[in-house]
Amino acid sequence: MSSAFLKLIEVTKRFDESTAVDCVSLEVPVAQVMGLLGASGCGKTTLLRLVAGLETPDEGEIWIGGQRVAMKGRNIVPPHARKVGFVFQDLALWPHLTVAGNLDFVLRSCGWERQARRERINEVLRLVHIASHAHKYPNQLSGGEQQRAAIARALVAHSQLLLLDEPLSNLDADLKATLLYELSALQQELKVTTLYVTHDRDEAATFAHRVALMNSGRINEIFSTEVLREQSRGSANDLAEAIR
Repeated sequence: MSSAFLKLIEVTKRFDESTAVDCVSLEVPVAQVMGLLGASGCGKTTLLRLVAGLETPDEGEIWIGGQRVAMKGRNIVPPHARKVGFVFQDLALWPHLTVAGNLDFVLRSCGWERQARRERINEVLRLVHIASHAHKYPNQLSGGEQQRAAIARALVAHSQLLLLDEPLSNLDADLKATLLYELSALQQELKVTTLYVTHDRDEAATFAHRVALMNSGRINEIFSTEVLREQSRGSANDLAEAIR
């Protein structure tokens, strides 16, 4: 078996006559960040949902931590048992629950005792710098605070795999840069294996160790982020020359 923490083997997902994910094979080593880069509609979100167990593959296999969790037409391990944290593009915080309540719901679902839940919630909220907002509701938070709350909810149950679906896409440039720096520091501290979906090359180059380029449901190329940085620098140099 491969040493990869997350492994997809020729995974395909169809919706009616449309193929959203087309024979994708991918490996993500433990504690590494794999960026999934591509335009809207190329299948990135569907791929995350397959890994999380929210969709079932029509073909192929998915392995997490050395365990086969899905195969052709079947989810072997249900979503709640995969130790996966998911930050959705729209964050999907439960509006009727406070920040602490959002995290508590996850831990109660996992069978945690009350005191252990309280201690873990306080620990994670401090980690993402929103402990003072524990008793606020999502609509009382700024965009950046909502983002931190969503990350905290994804991590609170000691997730071993973090799935991030364009979580910074609705933020302004300054806040995006701040949160991307914090997210990078958090990932390095926790060493959680991460699959990060984005259409932004600079985000991928900043946060990921390697990047998979996705188009029309297929992964066309996988390369190091150093290659992506060189390409970005080349584009910037070309633009500077054109302005001169």
